[in-house]
Amino acid sequence: MASITANTKHRVSIPSTRKVATGKSKAGAKKSLAKRGSVAPLMKPATLVSAAKIEELSGLDHAEQTNRVMNMCRLAMGEQILVDRSKPRAASTTRDRIGAAADLAVAARELGIKFVFKECEVMDEMQRMLFPEGITKTFGNDDASVVGGLKPSASAVSLASMGSLGFDDLTIGTEMTTGTDSKRGKATPANAREGSLLIIRAFCEILGKTAEPYVVGAFIAAALDECGSNSNSVREAAEDAATALIKLANPYAFPSLISPLLLKAMKSSEWRVKVNALDRLAQCAETAPRQVCSALPVLIPGVTGQVWDTKAQVNKAAGSCLLAICKTNPNPDVRPAIPAVVKAVCKPSETNKAVSELMSTTFVVTVDAPTLSILCPVLSRALREKLAIHKRAACIVINNMSKLVGCAQDVEPFGGILVPELKKVATSVQFEEIRDEALKALASLTKALGDSYKEGGDEEDAKESARLAEEKAAIEAEQNRIKEERDAEKAKEEAFRKKEEEEKRKYKEAMDAQRQLNKMAEEKARKEKEEANKKKEAARLSTKAAGGKCQGCGLKRCKAGCPFAK
Repeated sequence: MASITANTKHRVSIPSTRKVATGKSKAGAKKSLAKRGSVAPLMKPATLVSAAKIEELSGLDHAEQTNRVMNMCRLAMGEQILVDRSKPRAASTTRDRIGAAADLAVAARELGIKFVFKECEVMDEMQRMLFPEGITKTFGNDDASVVGGLKPSASAVSLASMGSLGFDDLTIGTEMTTGTDSKRGKATPANAREGSLLIIRAFCEILGKTAEPYVVGAFIAAALDECGSNSNSVREAAEDAATALIKLANPYAFPSLISPLLLKAMKSSEWRVKVNALDRLAQCAETAPRQVCSALPVLIPGVTGQVWDTKAQVNKAAGSCLLAICKTNPNPDVRPAIPAVVKAVCKPSETNKAVSELMSTTFVVTVDAPTLSILCPVLSRALREKLAIHKRAACIVINNMSKLVGCAQDVEPFGGILVPELKKVATSVQFEEIRDEALKALASLTKALGDSYKEGGDEEDAKESARLAEEKAAIEAEQNRIKEERDAEKAKEEAFRKKEEEEKRKYKEAMDAQRQLNKMAEEKARKEKEEANKKKEAARLSTKAAGGKCQGCGLKRCKAGCPFAK
């Protein structure tokens, strides 16, 4: 019999409390957590995969074709068409909806897009799913400064003829919705909305330019709005559809259609909608660079407002978008400094570096409104720097830039942010040199503005013109006063210089004369010394004494026997 002691060990099995998922393997669980990635899945047809199937569809009569197209639409929107309800069936998946959407696009290519969208009422069904409360509740404008939105009646109008309709006839005022799907008024099933977005992308990718008049104007706002859905599959489909729509859209649709919608979407409270709108704007910089460049004065303030968003994803997307749209500016003088300027907009501590780089730029090409919209916000911030040397650099850049402004209307929107700051620098900085640079910049900017810059309303135009004329006259008078003071100072310095040179000349002449006199005195003293030495030597060699008596006999006339007698 085994004995039990204090060192005896016992093993007790404890039942596991972990919950085991039924019906799914570990591999399946890991697969469900994996994300799709950045590449959208290919739009491959599910049934119309061969020429025989397509020929079979084309050979059907009108009623059967309509029935087939409507069935494809229902399958794309997640509905199940059951022939035998007694058999088991699987729920509709995203892959099934992608295949049905591709089938619908192939059918539209063969039977005609107008037949599929209008006669088969596919577009009406898509609008009913994407706009359950009407198109005016999904997108549009509550701000008069941003115009956007299309009426459903204009959805099938070609973008090439959009100018003849009138912009006011195409736009309506509404507001972007936010929140969850239920709060956003999305009572339709998520599968149906995802299917509608997949149909849009399938038409864009398979039909190409043929589908442009039907899908771009009608559904681009829906694609932007659905990026805020709480369904992951709907968000992915919305992003892919928006990307396809922007890629398909005519570049000339950007100013009147795409740009207002993107700016409106940036004001949404859903951060995913903002990120998608910023990404699509960066995509427009590649598909329509000229149109984006022309709209930079409107786009840059809207994008800059998102740089300081509290969401890191929005902040990053805004920085990338700002750099992309600014690079559409073809000005060769400013183009090398665009990365530094964009970095200064996103990070104010880099303002001085950007201004220093602009200071080394030589402006040769005419400065237009897009270029001014890139530079003026950074220059305005540089004028508010604490150190006066940074204000001086900004004044120099403004002076050089204003001299090449081609049109007063280009610089007019930026007069309100530069002129007051230049006036503050010209009056408050203690260094005269910096004040002079500010006055030069203010004079150049005022000349570029002409009569276009107005601070007040239209009723005060005459007073404003008079005030601007007075300010211009005061600036000129101040410059003339400074010039006169400088001229007087230069004249005084010139007189002092001439006087100093005259004194130096007289001193030199006096020194030369003194040296000559000293030389003459030395020569005279030398001659006198030589004469004295000669006399002394003659006296030493003479036989006569000082009194004229002979040194040998002592007589004035020597005797005959004197050795010195001659």
